[in-house]
Amino acid sequence: MSTTPDATLDTPPAAAPVDAGAPAAPKRPRAPSRERTIGTKVAGQPAFVLHSYPYKETSLIIDLFTRDFGRVALIAKGAKRPHSQLRGVLQTFQPLSSSWVGKSELRTLTDAEWVGGMLPLEKTALLCGFYLNELLVKLLARDDAHPALFDHYVSTLNQLAHNEPAPIVLRKFERALLKETGVAADLTRCVETRRAVQSEVLYVVDPERGPRPERASDSWPRVAGKTLLDMERENYDDVATQVQSKQLMRFLVAHHLNGAPLNTRQILIDLSQL
Repeated sequence: MSTTPDATLDTPPAAAPVDAGAPAAPKRPRAPSRERTIGTKVAGQPAFVLHSYPYKETSLIIDLFTRDFGRVALIAKGAKRPHSQLRGVLQTFQPLSSSWVGKSELRTLTDAEWVGGMLPLEKTALLCGFYLNELLVKLLARDDAHPALFDHYVSTLNQLAHNEPAPIVLRKFERALLKETGVAADLTRCVETRRAVQSEVLYVVDPERGPRPERASDSWPRVAGKTLLDMERENYDDVATQVQSKQLMRFLVAHHLNGAPLNTRQILIDLSQL
C-alpha cells in the first residue's frame, strides 16, 4: 500500500550577520502541507460506493472509490431523509458521477448521479462484489489514486455480472490489486537462484521477496512453477493452476492484511466459491 512519508527537514545553519543596506533575501517557499494538496472542489468524478454507515440522524459517511483520487471519505448530508435525492443513488456496484468540496480528509459530498450502463450483481456474484469492496477498503490507502485499478474494478464487476467464472475473475483482481499497491513480487524469477522460474519445480512465495524452491520445513503453500508462470500470463485454464493460485493468493492477501479477517471471503469459502 502506498503511503506518503513525512518530509524530513534539515536543521538550518545559524544566520549570518545581515548588511542593513542589502536587500532582504527572498523567503523560501513553504512546502505544501497534505491538507493543502487535497483539492477543495471536485466535480463529475467517476466513482463507486465501497461502504457507508450512518452519521448523526440524517446523514451518511461514505467510502468512495474514485478513478482519479482513489479512496475518499465523504459526508453525505441528509442522505437518510426519505425525500433525499441521494437516498436511492448511493448504492454499491453502481457507477456514479460524484462531486464534493473540502480540504480535510473527510470532505462533503455535493452531488452524485447514477451513470448506468452496468448490469446488477446477483446471488454469488453480489457476494463476490462485496469481497472486492472489502479488499479495497482494507488494502488501499486514502487519497492514493489508482486509475488502472479503478478500470480493472469496473471490468471485474462486468465480468461477474455476466457470470464469468468467479474464482478466476477474483484471482486476476487480487493480483492486480497487489501489483497496484506495490507489494506483488515478480512470480517469474526465483529470488535465490536469480534464474527464471522452472515449470516443473515446486516453489513457495515469500510475500516480501518472491518465489524460492520449496523446502521440507516450509509451511507456506507449495505451488508449481507452471502455476506461477500461468498467473503472470493470467492463464487459468489449467485446473491445477486454479487450485494452487487460490491457496497462494489467500496466503498473500492475508499476509498483507496483517491478519485482519475478511468477512466476505469467509462466507465465500463456506460456499466453496473462493
